[in-house]
Amino acid sequence: MATRDLSFYRSYIAEEIRAEGQAQAGAESILVVLGARGLAIPDHVRGRVTSCTHLDTLTRWHRRAVTAPTAEDIFTDLTDLTTE
Repeated sequence: MATRDLSFYRSYIAEEIRAEGQAQAGAESILVVLGARGLAIPDHVRGRVTSCTHLDTLTRWHRRAVTAPTAEDIFTDLTDLTTE
């Protein structure tokens, strides 16, 4: 049985399902990066990341996960804390 490409199908529900999938994938990616770096991921961090559905926020956290000294630091823009 051949599968059909239904990506052209646009509806509110279809778009919502796609967005949820993208958010889940983004959250998982953040947790993978933190884990690969050997950082401890407290339950409150894991919960905040996995409950986020805002893609721009997840993207920002993902970038921070690459260099953040702790998992909690993905929620803070460390450049704002530097002094000149």
